[in-house]
Amino acid sequence: MSRTAPAGSAGDGALAVRAFMNSLFPAPRHFNIRLVDGTAIEPVLERPRFTIVLNGAGAARHMFSLPIELSLAEAYIRGGFDIEGDMFAAFQLIDDIGAHPWGARQLLSLASLSQALPRNGQTAVLGRGPLSLTGTKHSRERDRAAIQYHYDVGNEFYALWLDRRMNYSCAYFKTGGEDIDIAQEQKLEHICRKLRLQPGERLLDIGCGWGGLAIFAAQQYGVNALGVTLSTRQAELANQRIVQAGLSDRVSVKLLDYRDLSAQSFDKVVSVGMFEHVGRSHLPEYFAQVMRLLKPGGLFLNHGISVHPGDTDNRSARLWQRLASRYVLGSGKFSQRYIFPDGELVPVSAVNEMAERVGFEVRDVENLREHYALTLRHWVARLDARRQDATRLADETTYRTWKLYLSASVYGFESGHINVNQSLLAKLDHGCASVPLTRADLYA
Repeated sequence: MSRTAPAGSAGDGALAVRAFMNSLFPAPRHFNIRLVDGTAIEPVLERPRFTIVLNGAGAARHMFSLPIELSLAEAYIRGGFDIEGDMFAAFQLIDDIGAHPWGARQLLSLASLSQALPRNGQTAVLGRGPLSLTGTKHSRERDRAAIQYHYDVGNEFYALWLDRRMNYSCAYFKTGGEDIDIAQEQKLEHICRKLRLQPGERLLDIGCGWGGLAIFAAQQYGVNALGVTLSTRQAELANQRIVQAGLSDRVSVKLLDYRDLSAQSFDKVVSVGMFEHVGRSHLPEYFAQVMRLLKPGGLFLNHGISVHPGDTDNRSARLWQRLASRYVLGSGKFSQRYIFPDGELVPVSAVNEMAERVGFEVRDVENLREHYALTLRHWVARLDARRQDATRLADETTYRTWKLYLSASVYGFESGHINVNQSLLAKLDHGCASVPLTRADLYA
């Protein structure tokens, strides 16, 4: 139990932390803050949703150094503070800070209070640290390094909390009550139905992960599938699973950049959770390459995370608000350094316009935002349940990094900041697209 100290009884530095926190997060708050000495800065509200627990004398200074988003994330993954209770709700704080109508006097007061916060050495990074990329952005070598940084953490680590097929993308819930294995299998079925797969067709899976979709499509729909990935660990396990399933004659996964595929023709192409790595300026090249690889009349299902246009091009915001988002909050810096280096989210409207410009016809667009929020809640619960195994297979920093990233993503999807969309695109054959007149077959 924490205790609330009377005025003047806090230990050295606690008064400074209390003054800073009360100024940054004025009461009534929907959360508690517990200081290093065990005293609490409590809200007026009776039932706080979570408690921020400071673990070191210098934690507050580290947490709120500029840029704030990156500093908060680094302080958390290094153990500077913990969150007890509803961790998903805690991410509202970033939005609250950004949306608050700070005046010049308030900002100067905060800056002054921050200078009085206790100083203490930042906890050293023990384990996985940030990636520093070199070379031309989105060159083959740099893209490979970025992908391997994220996906080669370890197959065993991912297997702890993903479903049995190891699908690292949004599941599909028909009722919301399914377990993650059923929901992921429903996602694979949903994709295959949208592509109207037929026995004997050639399917290309760009960014195939551990091969779950390629194997499922071969088993259930009789296709011949090729998957490509830039992750060495993914390719190794995917091909092991293909052999175990007895599908070596019909399915293969190659360690290959999709841009290096040539002289091949596919009936259908699918890409799940990959185009976020391409980069906005390279999306025309991405769609043009798929167009070259696809037979006339073929279908391409492009599945990935998108962002609301207002979060990328908010021209109505005042200049100081845009500068604050970039330099004070540092939106996106944590993901760029620790999660998906060089990754970029683009509005689905812009993505599909680029697809149209290279000749694709957009046949269907579906938003699965709520499905991804449910998927992520499953992943966080499963990761938490296997924490000891996760830290043994990777390290404590990796465990905390993924818990933070997955939990932040829950908030992102539930708040509507980010979406996930499936776009079905057709390469017309003399004006004909290989789709029925209605969607009835998807739900038969």
